[in-house]
This record gives sequence, structure tokens and C-alpha cells, in this order.
Amino acid sequence: MVAIQGRRKFAAHRQALAAQTGNARLSALLTGVGTPLAYIPAYTNAHPFQAEMIEMSEGLFGIHGAALEVRAQRMSVLGSNIANAGTPGYKARDIDFGAALQARLAGNDTENAAARATVYRIPTMASLDGNTVEMGMEQAAFAENAVAYTATLGFLRGRVETLTRAIRGE
Repeated sequence: MVAIQGRRKFAAHRQALAAQTGNARLSALLTGVGTPLAYIPAYTNAHPFQAEMIEMSEGLFGIHGAALEVRAQRMSVLGSNIANAGTPGYKARDIDFGAALQARLAGNDTENAAARATVYRIPTMASLDGNTVEMGMEQAAFAENAVAYTATLGFLRGRVETLTRAIRGE
């Protein structure tokens, strides 16, 4: 009997939460369910089932899912810098990971979060052709980001394995 009442309370709470939007919804999440690791509002153009699945996966993976997306964006920017090392006039860019992750957790999609946190590198030795790519710096940043990407992926893999064991009842 207690379990049924608990399910009813949970269902009522979910319905009340679904009716709220914006800051009211965030504050309800913070007070009613506990502090989530990552809160990203439901996508308005998604089917209701898709939006719920997106929110559920974000709740399952928390900050690690958002961090993996931002690290992938940074990997792309750093790879672009390396690929354009010989292009005259190319300006090396980088993504400030902390700022991009904060923007992503604040509700921006990954592309907007990365765009807001994109900065141009200031070279220590400028090239005569105007290219600001310094290959050693780019390779070191790429390797550092690759290690962090792998570590984040390991956290996610562990979370999925834990959930799989829980579902199987192990």
C-alpha cells in the first residue's frame, strides 16, 4: 500500500513538474528532486516522448554527457587548427572548456555553448604569412583533450555498465 502511494505521489509530482516551464521548473527540480548534475530544458520542437527521453538521458549521464559533447567540439576545433597549419592568414582558435560547459549546463545546445566560448589564440611567435597556428601547442592541446575525452567516456561507460547490471538484477 505504501509503495502505491509513493508511486502516486511521484506521478503527481511529475505531472506538476511537466506543467511548469523555465525558472519555475528548475527551482522545482532543485527543491523537489534534489540538485541535478545537469539540467537542460526539453526541446520544444521534439515529440513529447523524445523530449522525455532526452531529459531522462541527461539525468542519467549528468555532467559527463555534456562534458563529452563539449570535448568533442573542442577536438574538432583543435583538429581544424592542425589541418590549417599551412594556410596563410588562418587564425588558430580554441574553446574555453569551462565556459563552454557552463553554457551547456545553463541550457544552450552544444554548438551555441562552444561558439560562446571560442577564443582566438595569441601566438608566441607570429608567422610571416599571418597564420597563428603553433603546431607544438596545438598537438599538446589536442593530446590533453583526447585524454580528457577518453576519461569522460570511461565515466559514461561505467555508468552504463552499472545501469545494465541493475536492470539484470546482478
